[in-house]
Amino acid sequence: MGFAKDFRISRGPAMSFMALGLFWGAFAASVPDVKRAAGLSDAGLGLALLVSTLGAVAAMWLAPRIEARLGARALGVITGIAAFGALLPGLAGSPLAFTAAMVAACAGYGLLDVAMNARVSALEAESGRSLMNLNHAAYSLIYAVAAVAAGLARQWGAAPLAIFTAVALLSGLAAFYVLRVPAPAGAASEGPDASQQGPEGPALSLPIILSGGAIICLAFLAEQGTEGWSALHLERSHDAGAAAGAIGPALLGLTMGIGRLFGQVATRYVRESVLIRAAALVAASGAALAAHAPQLGLAYAGFTIMGLGLSLIVPTVFAWAGKRIRARDRALMVSRLSVVGYAGFFAGPPMMGLLAEGFGLAASFTALAVLILAIPVVLLPLMRRAAPDPIRR
Repeated sequence: MGFAKDFRISRGPAMSFMALGLFWGAFAASVPDVKRAAGLSDAGLGLALLVSTLGAVAAMWLAPRIEARLGARALGVITGIAAFGALLPGLAGSPLAFTAAMVAACAGYGLLDVAMNARVSALEAESGRSLMNLNHAAYSLIYAVAAVAAGLARQWGAAPLAIFTAVALLSGLAAFYVLRVPAPAGAASEGPDASQQGPEGPALSLPIILSGGAIICLAFLAEQGTEGWSALHLERSHDAGAAAGAIGPALLGLTMGIGRLFGQVATRYVRESVLIRAAALVAASGAALAAHAPQLGLAYAGFTIMGLGLSLIVPTVFAWAGKRIRARDRALMVSRLSVVGYAGFFAGPPMMGLLAEGFGLAASFTALAVLILAIPVVLLPLMRRAAPDPIRR
């Protein structure tokens, strides 16, 4: 299937994807302890995460210009900035300190999100190979490993600071590696004002940004909601311990990784719109099962199914948009789709927290299932009108 060659081509951004997975996997498994240490209620945690996404969105908006200034070393430098931010949540001992720490951390990781996706898009153009699903799979698999490791560390009595210090050190090593990997041709100049050479296509348009961004938004909302609240749901609804609760986000990450490896192959044969529709239906059914499972094993099955479905949505939308716009708009495309998509991070935490406060976490995950269904019913037809599928792939 060529996975080894694809990974070798994209080994630089793959390490950045892994650094991102390390942080969010460890964070998802550490939410109960971090929440307790900061003295946050369910609604307070949701509000703190809502505010923290402001840092991510601001960084994403500015990312194309920052990348252009940093040049070919941009991805390595930004990975290092994110590594420093990983340490901050472990230092928070109050609601205000936690919010400030997450604003700073999310700014670094938001910048990294754009930089690494833009780098993969440039490598796809240079190599002529599909690489997006493989790199997103690297994120998901490391996310799963980090969630399990952090859950076990919690079980053995490790404090949040120890867990996030380990994440920061490993991410720093990843940044050093990325700096040593040569950037693809044109990476130094790619940005909103770039004039790089390459095959021309349509310019990035508002309908593409809104339709594709809205799909990413709902996928992010479901993914972030599950990452942040699945451990609490399992511990509360099924009396799971710290390690057993961490299996929820770990299953999401593991199955998303497996699903994206499948997507690496499937995108060669199946139209993007067909893949997105099927993935959304699978994800919605998994969220509903996780919400109402009468036993722990079925809740695990729900998160497994949900992860398989969610896995394909975001990278497939990025790949779909990247094929339908001119080369010099790639970084801008990733930036603007991500900004619209990160509205899911705005809506997700307060929605999950407020529903959990009033009706319980089962209601929160039911709401996720309903929202995911809007992708095939409403948003996918809009996306296809904005940029139709080619007749033959």
